[in-house]
Amino acid sequence: MEKYQLIERSIIKTYRGKLWAKFIKALKEYELLKPNDKVCVCISGGKDSMLLAKLFQELKRHSDFEFDVKYIVMNPGYNDYHLNMIKDNLKLLNIDAQIIETDIFEIANKQIKNPCYLCARMRRGALYNIASKLGCNKIALGHHFDDVIETTLMNMLNVGSFQTMRPKLHSTNHPGMELIRPMYLIREKDILAWVNYNELKFIRCACKFTEQAHNDEIESMRSKTKELIKELEKDYNPVVAKNIFISTSNVVLDKILGYKEEDEYYNFLDDYDEKK
Repeated sequence: MEKYQLIERSIIKTYRGKLWAKFIKALKEYELLKPNDKVCVCISGGKDSMLLAKLFQELKRHSDFEFDVKYIVMNPGYNDYHLNMIKDNLKLLNIDAQIIETDIFEIANKQIKNPCYLCARMRRGALYNIASKLGCNKIALGHHFDDVIETTLMNMLNVGSFQTMRPKLHSTNHPGMELIRPMYLIREKDILAWVNYNELKFIRCACKFTEQAHNDEIESMRSKTKELIKELEKDYNPVVAKNIFISTSNVVLDKILGYKEEDEYYNFLDDYDEKK
């Protein structure tokens, strides 16, 4: 067997329960894919998006209905080392992806304030435009279970708001376009296990802004939140992560002080006396 065939085999055999089955479960449970959909799979070059591409390749072979997939790598301005690593991995994994050049890093890194925010916003906008030009109606991203619970906790701790990352989202600026997260139920530790099992190496953060800073001074809030969850699982409750995830679909409205829906805010005092 070729190397890529062994890697594919590991997805549907060795890691069937932890990767493939959870991928299929998310697709069905959240109704992420329908007949005749045309999906743009966005590959950043990291482990998550590369696995997502392989999962879609397997799905294309085994699906009981027709759909189309386009694989793209949007190059925001990676250095030669990172770009070559991405190209080598695409070849190794047998992924036929189109690399689209942009100057997003160059523009974002000229900003003194919030270059990361601007970069993320520009990348998202460019991605929607690319998917639209390819005739796609859905964009698939490689966010996983741990991204969901970390985002939920980060919003609570840093924003003072209980909100999470949904498995799918309608675009407000591109009618008919939908963003989907098919790896929604897959744990990051299982992705890492698959990577190590196949002796793969992917890029991590390839941001030029990060390269110019001192790495030992950079500790993102996400990494702190990730460590907090690990500590809680180890010292307090082994199912903390699972409970955070469950809480996002188990909100008890008559036990909270208020909630916001679109531009309307509801406070428990609004009808408190009427319910006595």
